[in-house]
Amino acid sequence: MFDLDSYLVSKNKRINDALNNILGKNINSGRIIKAMRFSLMAGGKRIRPVLCIAAAEAVGGKTEDVLNAACALEMIHTYSLIHDDLPALDDDDMRRGKPTCHVAFDEATAILAGDALLTLSFQILSSISFKTEKCASKRLDVLHAIAFAAGCNGLIEGQMRDLASEGTLLSIDDLEAMHSLKTGALIEASIYSGAALGGGEKNQIRQLGIYAKNIGLAFQVTDDILNIEGDPKVMGKSVGTDVIRGKNTYPAIVGIKESKAIAKKSINNALQALDGFDNRSDPLRAIACYIIERKR
Repeated sequence: MFDLDSYLVSKNKRINDALNNILGKNINSGRIIKAMRFSLMAGGKRIRPVLCIAAAEAVGGKTEDVLNAACALEMIHTYSLIHDDLPALDDDDMRRGKPTCHVAFDEATAILAGDALLTLSFQILSSISFKTEKCASKRLDVLHAIAFAAGCNGLIEGQMRDLASEGTLLSIDDLEAMHSLKTGALIEASIYSGAALGGGEKNQIRQLGIYAKNIGLAFQVTDDILNIEGDPKVMGKSVGTDVIRGKNTYPAIVGIKESKAIAKKSINNALQALDGFDNRSDPLRAIACYIIERKR
């Protein structure tokens, strides 16, 4: 039986070592690097970079093929959390069991730390030396996909819709569309990046795209449920905040029971998308199940 815990420990160590190495190469060791490191190395599940690596392995690639892309994805995710926690947005004081960046430092430093992580992610993505023109083209394609997912056509637009809809009731279709941007886009980019850089064929990349879309939905639905039913001590952040802010969530619109059914159906769809893959995709299968079983 596949051991997901051991897999996550192993991959997280590779990711954390690489992130520390990247930060250590910066000649600036002042306040901004300290703030970046504070948030980037504060723990977390590393789901996006692990998905990138697992997708590469599923198509026959190796961790080293995608490690820089995996690190860049985690930097983008962390930047989004830093900005999401700011007083102008969600105004959260705790993240991953620690003070949020603007609480530990100050608001201006947090804004700049987020900006710096986003910029550094693209510096890392564009700093690889290419052996062939085909390799360069593939890397450029991945860079474009990640930028698209992180920008005004993806994560940022999803965040804007989330803010604009507070206090109003969205339809289930509009809610799904919002979260496919806010949460799903970067998850889909993570899977695509791993599959493309790992040498995946078109049909493999297409099936992994279906997998990614479904786990992205399940991830967000589970987050919504945990904001109601989760244990703050386990999650490392407050619960009940979605209701207080009047946010649109799956439980608010369809209820807890139906939300759990949606998450379960999405995971089943994701697993079906992997039917044509061999046991190299077992990490992806295990991660799909973990997404709706997690407690934080």
